[in-house]
Amino acid sequence: MTLGAYRRKRDFSRTPEPRGGAKSSQGRRFVVQEHAASRLHYDFRLELDGVLKSWAVPKGPSPDPGERRLAVQVEDYPIEYGAFEGTIPKGQYGAGTVGIWDLGAWAPVGDPHEGLKRGHLVFELLGGKLTGRWALVRIRGRADKSGGKNWLLIREGDAPLGQDP
Repeated sequence: MTLGAYRRKRDFSRTPEPRGGAKSSQGRRFVVQEHAASRLHYDFRLELDGVLKSWAVPKGPSPDPGERRLAVQVEDYPIEYGAFEGTIPKGQYGAGTVGIWDLGAWAPVGDPHEGLKRGHLVFELLGGKLTGRWALVRIRGRADKSGGKNWLLIREGDAPLGQDP
């Protein structure tokens, strides 16, 4: 698990956030958490390799395939964080309220590790609000000074059953 950055940013004697255990899961859950921190944003998380791969989406996911939403990759979170709702105290990293906005299952289209490495991860979501085919596409180029942390979250048009677009 790669939770070192997550744990370094938090004082678990002061925050109700889960520390994360050593348990590993091979599930394919996703969660979107509404996070009213210094600015309202949505945390988009995909379970992979026993952690939640995470992106902060300032405007939240859009179901419109014509809209691309900035998604800034952040540190991995523990699996237990997918069920977290509560208030992170003032003075702590990410202070503010966190609530679950949507959750469900996800399925990669192709190898998710290769997709993350290449910067083009395609997947299907089956949630209460978010469904269908989506993609996370890393932004590259001279203007990207994010160190590869900036991605776009895009709702793709769905292909007919059994066909790739």
